[in-house]
Amino acid sequence: MSPARLPRPSLALKITLKIVLMSNSLASTSCYFSVNCWQTNWIPKAVAISSSGNPTVHHHFEKKGPVPVNESEIGELVNVSRLKVDFQKGLDQLKSDYMKHLSLRSASGSIENLQVDFEGETYTLQEIAQIGRKGPQLIVVNLSSFPTVMKDVLKALNDSGMGLNPQQDGTTIFIPVPKVTKEYRESLAKNAKTLFQKFKDHSRDVQNQYIREVKKKEKEVSSDLAHSVQQQIHSMAELYVSEGEKVMIAKQNELLGKD
Repeated sequence: MSPARLPRPSLALKITLKIVLMSNSLASTSCYFSVNCWQTNWIPKAVAISSSGNPTVHHHFEKKGPVPVNESEIGELVNVSRLKVDFQKGLDQLKSDYMKHLSLRSASGSIENLQVDFEGETYTLQEIAQIGRKGPQLIVVNLSSFPTVMKDVLKALNDSGMGLNPQQDGTTIFIPVPKVTKEYRESLAKNAKTLFQKFKDHSRDVQNQYIREVKKKEKEVSSDLAHSVQQQIHSMAELYVSEGEKVMIAKQNELLGKD
């Protein structure tokens, strides 16, 4: 057998592979042997022997649990503290977005602190506009002193996840305050999922950024270590995404009035 056709040996994770002999004369014969396999949360289920006598790994995989995270090992290739901070930032932002923008009482208080991106800078809406009310069900945003930011304010309002329907009239934006109906609750719950997906994308971006760092060092360290660290970074991302999903479900239950 040529070892080049088998999985790369690594951290002495032993598995038993079933080899099914595929030659014409031994089609029904089976035998077993143990080999070292690279550490991963996927394991090959079978190896077949072709008619030429060379082993071929079947690409039939059985998923196992997440790879355990060893921060000391990860720290050999990347800054673990910085990695955790970058993941946590996304989770904290998700919680902040839920608190500020997905409230059944989302009124001028939430809108005042809405972040608006304009020409590479970020402002709160109250810094660039006059915000008032015209009755209990209508918020008025006056941009007469800063009309060039109108397009960006409208985008921020529409992307806020608050389920708002802003209407522009010259340099003024009128924002009806939605009544707390079943449909409004469901709309906010849907927006909670949208914000969660944004957080999930952030987590994937962080994961990929640090995996690229590891790949740059692959020639300097063992392939076993590089592969293991990449798998562990992926596991860390999954843990943060799982925590974010719990936050989303709790917020959706709150919005929908579920226990």
